[in-house]
Amino acid sequence: MGSSSVHGEGTRARKLGWDESLYENATPGDAPGTDDADGDGTSRGNTAEGGAQGSKGGGRRRGGPARRRARNSRRGSALRWSAISLAVLILGTAGAGFLYYEYLDSKLQREKLSLGDDRPDKAAPNAAGQTPLNILLIGSDARDSDANKTLGGAKKSFDTPPLADVQMLLHMSADRSNISVVSMPRDTLVKLPKCTDPKNGRVYPATTRRYKANESLGRGGPGCTVSTWENLTNIHIDHFMMVDFAGVVSMADAIGGVPVCVQDNVRSRTADGKGSGLELRKGTTPVQGEQALQWLRTRYGFEDNTDIGRTKAQHMYMNSMVRELRANAKLTDPHKLRKLAEAAIEALKVDDAIDVKGLFDLGTQLKSVPTNRITMATMPWRYTPRQDVEPMPGDAEQLFRLIREDLPLDGKASKKPPKKAPEPDKPAQAPGEIGVTVRNGTGDQSQQAVKGRAADVTQLLAGKGFTRAAASQERVSAASTVVQYPSAELEGDARAVAKALGLPSGSVQKSTDASGVTVIVGADWRTGAAYPKPKDDKAPSTADILNGDDSKACMKIHPGFVWR
Repeated sequence: MGSSSVHGEGTRARKLGWDESLYENATPGDAPGTDDADGDGTSRGNTAEGGAQGSKGGGRRRGGPARRRARNSRRGSALRWSAISLAVLILGTAGAGFLYYEYLDSKLQREKLSLGDDRPDKAAPNAAGQTPLNILLIGSDARDSDANKTLGGAKKSFDTPPLADVQMLLHMSADRSNISVVSMPRDTLVKLPKCTDPKNGRVYPATTRRYKANESLGRGGPGCTVSTWENLTNIHIDHFMMVDFAGVVSMADAIGGVPVCVQDNVRSRTADGKGSGLELRKGTTPVQGEQALQWLRTRYGFEDNTDIGRTKAQHMYMNSMVRELRANAKLTDPHKLRKLAEAAIEALKVDDAIDVKGLFDLGTQLKSVPTNRITMATMPWRYTPRQDVEPMPGDAEQLFRLIREDLPLDGKASKKPPKKAPEPDKPAQAPGEIGVTVRNGTGDQSQQAVKGRAADVTQLLAGKGFTRAAASQERVSAASTVVQYPSAELEGDARAVAKALGLPSGSVQKSTDASGVTVIVGADWRTGAAYPKPKDDKAPSTADILNGDDSKACMKIHPGFVWR
């Protein structure tokens, strides 16, 4: 945690609104939203006892600011995610029996899909004309109503800008044969894009430093969280769905019990009273009601007592919940389905491009995917020198690339030839007529930029006929190499540059930050004349993959929380 003066400013800024100037001298962990969310004397954050080796690394250390920042989880985060997924699945189950879409549609809350200026291109259709579907699932920690205040607790957070407590991207393949779900550690450090609040027109400028991704929700609403994800991943997001504390409670017991497994007897309670209170015996136990809520909130007792361990427990719960929902005969009663569907609609806030009929159709599509083709993953991450969390270079981009290219995370890709990107409106000029700026983005907070890298790539382009290419002295930071263009008339030129450098089509992106065709050489291409090809089309091991059909998954228990 930062100093008390910075901490005070952070709380004040959340009440008054975003003002980056308040944090000019603060560390990333002291950005807005570092107040004590759980009332346990700890600040918000995602990392915990551990060295800088990331999601699979060792060298863990006890204590220190990272551990304190880790003890920040807001209550019910995974349950909010569960409620979103359950709502859509219930709607898919209930849809065939209902003829009152207009009534339900009138209850659906909507907001603008994206609040940013730049958006990635939508994926090209496959040979059958089908396109993938990307939906961002958001859990809000808003404490802006009596119900949410009672359920959420943490009085210091009452009536302050909400945080995106849960962020998971659900990707449904174009042929609807598989689903991938990618979660991001909620306090991942990212640069936040420019966002315009649709309610009052307030403009939140793009940040020059990195802030926690969950703060995006307070910069105009869920549309800014969508823009943040698109800015980080270069994945086009089609819809968002968001739910808060009150929405969770209305659906928590809809299934009637979800089997979960622990490797030892566990009691989530510390000597000074912290923990969820979960108490389970070794083996598999069906949980519901308060006990299900405890499972989804548990940090103390699971693996290394951090949010990362809890994320694994969330994935296990979600997979088990889907299996139970499909096998649960209780959800065939029309009257009960009608009540559940209404509860689902009232719990959700969605983007303005979807209606109730779309939700019913989506639920039907979700139910059609076999559980063995549902894959849960966590964005690969690592600790920064300050013990915050950031995307892991290489591995995170590999995961995002698979989503962009509609490749399943289980590696079971179709053998059909890859689809081609749509032709740009204006064809490319001759290489010698295309002006190109090359910028060095190979450095970040954990490694120095490779000196002269922009000049090296400029020479490569010149050797391929792009004689107007010029190296910029300005350095930026980019996890992956991209080619940006400001307007449609330059898209063809940008694609020609990307093709000449051997870059994937997904690396080409429209950006109003670019004044012309601009190559940003990222941390994924620090050396060599040839752009490194991906090793394979499978998710990296650091993504903590969990298959939806894995009914044997069982949580490892921290030795300090085992009871005999």
